[in-house]
Amino acid sequence: MDTWVWVVIVAAAIVVIALIALGAGRARERRLEERKRQAEGLRESAEESARRAEEREALARQAAEEAKLDRARAEQAASRASELDPESDGR
Repeated sequence: MDTWVWVVIVAAAIVVIALIALGAGRARERRLEERKRQAEGLRESAEESARRAEEREALARQAAEEAKLDRARAEQAASRASELDPESDGR
């Protein structure tokens, strides 16, 4: 074969290798961007879940405080009832 044919073959091979490398780099970039989008979605979901959990915890604390107040009122009422009727057995 002539030298120019070898030069063309080598040049073509270099171009093909460069195109493959470029395509692989772009594919890697696309995968990386997709993973970043997925991670952002997961972060947003986690933040929303945490916010809802905090709201439920606040409601639970409020309900517990209300229950304590109700219990105290009931105990006061039972105590007052015992004062009014000392012979009662607490029913």
